[in-house]
Amino acid sequence: MSDQSSITIKGARAHNLKNINVALPRDQLVVITGPSGSGKSSLAFDTVYAEGQRRYVESLSAYARQFLERMDKPEVDSIEGLSPAISIEQKTASRNPRSTVGTVTEIYDYLRLLFAHIGQPFCFRCSQKITAQTIQQMVDSVMALPQNSQCLVLAPIVRRRKGEYRKELIEMRRQGFVRARIDGVLHDLGNDIVLDKKKMHTIEVVVDRLVLKSDHGDRLRHRLSDSMEIAKNLTGDLVGICLDNTTDLLFSETLACVKCQVSYPELSSRLFSFNSPYGACSACDGLGLTPTSAITAELPDDLGAAYGRRYDEFLQCQTCSGSRLKLESLSVRIGGYNIAEICHLSVRDAESFFAQLDLKEREAVIARSILKEIRDRLGFLINVGLDYLTLDRAAATLSGGESQRIRLATQIGSRLVGVLYILDEPSIGLHHRDNRRLLATLRELQELGNTVVVVEHDADTIRTADYVLDMGPGAGVHGGTIVASGTPHEIMDNASSLTGRYLCGDNAISLPVRKRQATRFLTVEGAFTHNLKDVTTHIPLGLFTCVTGVSGSGKSSLIFDVLYRSLIQTLYRRDGKRKVVKSSRKLQRLAGCRALSGIEHIDKVINITQDPIGRTPRSNPATYTGLFTYIREFFAQLPDSRMRGYRAGRYSFNVKGGRCEACRGGGLITIEMHFLPDIFVKCEVCDGHRYNRETLDVRHQGRNIADVLNLTVEEAIESFQHLPLIRRKLETLRDVGLGYIRLGQSATTLSGGEAQRVKLSRELSKRPTGRTIYILDEPTTGLHFVDIQKLLDVLDRLVSAGNSVVVIEHNLDIIRHADHIIDLGPEGGDRGGEVIATGRLEEILEIKHSHTGHALLQSGISIHPHHSTTEPARKQRSTSCLQDSLTSY
Repeated sequence: MSDQSSITIKGARAHNLKNINVALPRDQLVVITGPSGSGKSSLAFDTVYAEGQRRYVESLSAYARQFLERMDKPEVDSIEGLSPAISIEQKTASRNPRSTVGTVTEIYDYLRLLFAHIGQPFCFRCSQKITAQTIQQMVDSVMALPQNSQCLVLAPIVRRRKGEYRKELIEMRRQGFVRARIDGVLHDLGNDIVLDKKKMHTIEVVVDRLVLKSDHGDRLRHRLSDSMEIAKNLTGDLVGICLDNTTDLLFSETLACVKCQVSYPELSSRLFSFNSPYGACSACDGLGLTPTSAITAELPDDLGAAYGRRYDEFLQCQTCSGSRLKLESLSVRIGGYNIAEICHLSVRDAESFFAQLDLKEREAVIARSILKEIRDRLGFLINVGLDYLTLDRAAATLSGGESQRIRLATQIGSRLVGVLYILDEPSIGLHHRDNRRLLATLRELQELGNTVVVVEHDADTIRTADYVLDMGPGAGVHGGTIVASGTPHEIMDNASSLTGRYLCGDNAISLPVRKRQATRFLTVEGAFTHNLKDVTTHIPLGLFTCVTGVSGSGKSSLIFDVLYRSLIQTLYRRDGKRKVVKSSRKLQRLAGCRALSGIEHIDKVINITQDPIGRTPRSNPATYTGLFTYIREFFAQLPDSRMRGYRAGRYSFNVKGGRCEACRGGGLITIEMHFLPDIFVKCEVCDGHRYNRETLDVRHQGRNIADVLNLTVEEAIESFQHLPLIRRKLETLRDVGLGYIRLGQSATTLSGGEAQRVKLSRELSKRPTGRTIYILDEPTTGLHFVDIQKLLDVLDRLVSAGNSVVVIEHNLDIIRHADHIIDLGPEGGDRGGEVIATGRLEEILEIKHSHTGHALLQSGISIHPHHSTTEPARKQRSTSCLQDSLTSY
């Protein structure tokens, strides 16, 4: 490839990359794949993106650079042909409670602009339309009334207020006015008018009396205009018209309900912003929620912080009903909806609303460009499989995959050209049905004139790529090289490519020879949380259950918000001790369902999430799994330690004693740069090893405690082969596909999938009870085909020990492997929330309206008429078969 047509990388050495040279074609869809830990992210993000971002930052002024994160030069000799780079990762989901789907995509900004320009205000008390009119518009309205009508021009100086108002009446007479209408009756101001001061009165001064005749034309118009001007000056902004003594009209130059005497601010975009004091509800400061005591106050620490973060309780703001805005803002409508009601629609329903929106000619002209931006962005969200989300959905509640696809849709909306986009597994969280729309979106982004690099394991994405880079052959020190590169067809023909062998069908993830049978069940009855529609389903105990369905169909709502929350609140007491549940009839505190039976058959529930295992660089896999405790105790038993009197605490980098006090065991020193960002440099005292010299003098097999923390899991297994407690924990880390990570690797550098597998390994190393239910959300995230096989082996071990495993997953290999499948749908959002199919794989395949069953059939699975098992049909070595299946679906 020429320099102009490729991004040429020479001597890439980041992490485990072994001085690789590669050329990525420009303006094409490039997929980087390979086993977990093989170096994909090191090449894509830590090399290519890091250098692109560094060059951009270096081009800015010193003043601008102080606001940006400092980026070191990646370990690479040179990169040529590099475009401006944009990274769209999973780990950057916003945790700001003010961020919503609408604000992240900028749709809400355009909605605010739309409501400010063509919104119609209504009174929030009487629901009457409010219109601000100039004198000229008032005259036009009166001239349009029936001809030959008798008309009184009135100045309402008092409206439904108690008092005698003698001074006001005398003043009107002094100014030359002759009559006034008081409480609907005409009076001569020359007479002595006495009003009851204890009653409410309405006083309207008669400014003029005239007859509407078209032949008087301009003269009548000028007279009417002058009279209305006088009336407006008397009242401030109100003008009254009495027509034939039967009909009263009231006009105002400002936005105000003259009936309720409530004035409204001028319509502007800030009136509809919940981040501005001008529009935000004053009771909740624009959050829509008011905090209350959290459920986590009742839970023990060993249940994990993930439960607390998910289920902190808030009360909906009673003033704004959760809409975040003032009543004045909510009283403005377009097409019968206020801005909060539009944001509460799903993306698909919002698109339908704006497609059918009927506007007047003048409004259509004003709103044309605004509506185009809104409709385009809604369309992009639908194309990336997010049509079920609502625009007011908080960004903090989105999964990593959803957040990534929202930002992908935003980038498509920006219409940039000549950019290098790098994405991290955009297919995460997508059902097979939705994935083809994502692929079309990636292709659209590339066809705009951009280079799209995707780190991905999804087979469909790999097959549709223009160019594939297969990393490997293994993980960690066994990876870091390019095994194969070229078109998908060339990858499948390459015998050394593990990815290619799985794609062409030479290798396949094994299926159980015989599916297990259940004798006991957990039964959820009448689940109604979020979009669930009175769902009742049975979850077999002692089996591997897979919950699937299109995005937004209610999987997380059923498993996390109903099942898991009900189990937690039932199995654990306020003091953190587990309850003894003998009968499910006495269950209390159910969450989002009418009943939950069968709970007496389990004694423990564990939710293995993808949340980080720690929030600081001090947390690492060794400390989280408890492995480091055994390693420290082992080092304390070494002869050198015993001779020096060192105990296990000496080998902790979190307490004084053995740690380096210059960096307090962190290994890094923070240097304050004042107007520039802080810089983290290796501690010169300990050279980044965290410990003082005396502690590092103690060695085992030539390695000190810092060297041990720098070992990979596989290297550590060889080093501690003779120590069963340490070896068992290391082997469980290897069994879940994490043999390549380092024991002391910072928790902040682990992906969500890696963090989940670290947690899984910790559970595996515990003594099994045989009555535990494990819940996992998309455990195949970040896993290559060969790693998925390892994961399935681990999950089968849990089930073989008598435990129950419930997995939310879209991966077809996981679904095929499951003993029991629960398929939700039929669509996402308010069109989902129903159980479409449930049972064994063969039963799911027979349900014609099941998207999951259809996807399984499209993938080539076949049912043999004389066997109860199912087998995946061998796939062809051509990419055309995929294109045909996607087209026919």
